[in-house]
Amino acid sequence: MPFAPLRAALVALVLTVTAVGSVVPVGPALADPSGGAKSAGQSRDGQNRRIRVHNQTGWTITALYATDPRRADWRGDLMTGAALANGDSVLINVDDGAGACVYVLRAEFSNGQALERVGVNVCRIADYYFTR
Repeated sequence: MPFAPLRAALVALVLTVTAVGSVVPVGPALADPSGGAKSAGQSRDGQNRRIRVHNQTGWTITALYATDPRRADWRGDLMTGAALANGDSVLINVDDGAGACVYVLRAEFSNGQALERVGVNVCRIADYYFTR
């Protein structure tokens, strides 16, 4: 499929990242090769999949990932290269357009550590706290 590499590269979510009071729109809208226009990161069930991630680990988060446990791939860094210091928070949209509510979240830190949290229901929570 000629669109597969391009689509894989562009499947970064359409999300809004809020860090220290600034709002940065990220990610392009995708054209669905099947013909219908589709915007990445928008499930059609009306569920809100935006959560505020709070860093309470004592370390700096350098990357944040999410995956639907039914899939084997991690989407791109939801913070798009920004760092999240201890005590700060960021608003992310983990919606990948597939309609899932339960995700695995993975935070990677500046000290090389990583933490994964399984079973995070982003349709039912507004805030998630990464702790050690």
